[in-house]
Amino acid sequence: MKKVLYTNFVSTEELISEMMEQKDIKRAITRSNLYKFWSNTVGVKFAQQSKPYSMMANGIMVIACKNGVVAQELMLKKTQILEKFQPYLKSLKFKVKDLKFDPKKWTEE
Repeated sequence: MKKVLYTNFVSTEELISEMMEQKDIKRAITRSNLYKFWSNTVGVKFAQQSKPYSMMANGIMVIACKNGVVAQELMLKKTQILEKFQPYLKSLKFKVKDLKFDPKKWTEE
């Protein structure tokens, strides 16, 4: 049986460090962290019926809503939601200029 020699291992820490330097991965992690603050921003009632879906160009966050009524309610509160979101955005150094509420994006988990 032939003996296999393993060399040039890369440690897990080095791998993660290298991955964290990639812009796309950094952006994805930042978005994921930002999405976690959605319930703090809109409250329990709306957090159960809406959730961040994606980010569009120019800092527009798409929010999936359970139905059109929820989308309309959130639309009416958009200014207050953006104001409450600002501390989280600043801490993550992320910019969200507008919110788009879309009931078509809603899926049950």
